[in-house]
Amino acid sequence: MQEAWLQLQCPACSVAWEAQVTDLSAPETQFACDDCGAERSLSEFMRTTRDLEVLQEFTES
Repeated sequence: MQEAWLQLQCPACSVAWEAQVTDLSAPETQFACDDCGAERSLSEFMRTTRDLEVLQEFTES
């Protein structure tokens, strides 16, 4: 299986980082920014719509 990395960006403080899709939960799961502590659904941290699509594909299985 190929590794997939997603681009994330905090909607509150704009800090950006990458994470492996296998380390993340479902898009509707609550997620907190390590920098500012903002909590929102994980889907709101996806930097692009493609990142969200990949996450949804992996969590549907």
